[in-house]
Formats: sequence, C-alpha cells, structure tokens
Amino acid sequence: MAVLPSVADMTNIESTPISSPVRDQPHSIRTIIKAHPVISFFLLTLVLSWWPWPLYAAGNFPLPIASFGPFLAAIAVLGVTGGRSAIRPLIRSMLHWRVPGRWWLLMIATPVLITGTALALNLLLGAQPPSAAQLGAWSGVPIAFALALLVPGLGGAWEEPGWRGYALPRLVDPYGWKLASLILGAVTAVWHLPLMLSGLISWWDLLLVVSSNVVIALLFLTSGRSVLLVMVLHATNNAFSGTFVSQLFTGTDASRQAAITALIWAATAAVLLTTKRPRS
Repeated sequence: MAVLPSVADMTNIESTPISSPVRDQPHSIRTIIKAHPVISFFLLTLVLSWWPWPLYAAGNFPLPIASFGPFLAAIAVLGVTGGRSAIRPLIRSMLHWRVPGRWWLLMIATPVLITGTALALNLLLGAQPPSAAQLGAWSGVPIAFALALLVPGLGGAWEEPGWRGYALPRLVDPYGWKLASLILGAVTAVWHLPLMLSGLISWWDLLLVVSSNVVIALLFLTSGRSVLLVMVLHATNNAFSGTFVSQLFTGTDASRQAAITALIWAATAAVLLTTKRPRS
C-alpha cells in the first residue's frame, strides 16, 4: 500500500526556498573574481577607465579615459577577495615614503634624463629650437607635478596603485619580473588606446608604455615596493615630458621627439632585461 505524505512532510516541501537566478548572480560574480583575480582586475580596469570615451567623442568630457580606473579596480578586487584587511597594505604602500634618498632621486631623474636626452637628440637632428617663451613654461612643471601626484585623474600617477601596487606582484610570482613586466606593459598599452585613437598622444607611446613598464617594474621591485615612489616617477614624467617638453615642438619635430623618447625607453628596457631577478 502506498504511504501518503504527512501534513508535516507536505509543509516542509512547500516551505523549501526556491533559489532566484537574480540573487545568485552577485555570488557568481564574486566567485569568478576570487577564482581569477588578476584577469578580473584587468577587465574591471577597462570598464572603470574607458567610460568617458563616448562622452569625450560627443564633446561632453575633457578626456577619453579616467586614469584612476586601475586604482579603483584594485580596491574593488581586493575588497572582494580579502576585504578591508587586503586593502590596507595597498594604501600603506601609497604612503610609504621612508626609503633611502637615492631612490627618490632616481625616480625623479629617470624620466627627466630620458626625455632630456631625447630633446637634445631631436635638436641635433634639426628640430626647430624652442622660443624663450616656450622655455619659460618650465615654471609650470612643479605645479603640474603636484596636480598629477595629488589629484586623481590629472595625469597617470593614480594608475600606479593598480599596475604596480596590485597587478605586478601577482604576476611576478608565477612569471618572474621580466615576463611580468612585459605582460603588464602590453595590458597598459591597450589601456592607453583611447588616448591614441583620439590623437592626444603619439602611436609611438605603444612602444614607450611597454618599455617604461619594464623600467618601472625593476625600480619598484628593487626599491622596497613603495607605490608612492612610482607615483612620483609617473607624475614627474607627466609634468616634464607631457606638460613641458611635448609642447615645445609641432609637426614633424613633435613626431620625432615622440619616436626618440620611445626608443630611448626601449633601449633602457632592453638593457635592464639582461639583469638578474631583483630582490623583493
């Protein structure tokens, strides 16, 4: 004889919760981020950085890219994978200023020397010498540096917490610093595409970005992994090369300046790639 279910059994069956696909979706996204944090960081960086592109194309935004996108992506991924305790080390590194003075000097001198050498070579190759008024714009470099370093979105310094503070250490462990720097360089080159497609920077910057990532990676890893230091380097490059030197030339002279600068960064990277793995 068949056994009929009791009233209690029927009540248990009816009260069994039915999972909702909408409620499961956030859990699935968190699971994906935890399973693939670095890839999730790269994809989220593009989303958080490229949103101004269509607004810029329509004339409603000053730039086609939000340079603080990598920082926000790093905070988001760290928050999902480790919570507040995972975010704190990144913030501390952004404030880590107690490093030997030689590293501060090197972070400032590196972009200045490379850009200055490119400037000298460009003039030797026949570029029109800058006027006194153009050279007088030098006085604006310190202000441009401070703005790039302190104000998110003005310059590229706030990219560094994402690129060097989050992504690079997680790529170094499986791939070594050389391949890790090249992988990160390729990603950051793609990240800059809105600026290139909008004509705001030269296509030579594809080579420059990949090469400078090698240089910055080595400096970061050997100087105690201070994100603040590489933020200073990036702000220096924005202020000196981007705000000052790039405005000294037009036309063919400007294209040659971009090419020479990129080639010097590439030559520097090629030399550094022959070095041994830096001490962490």
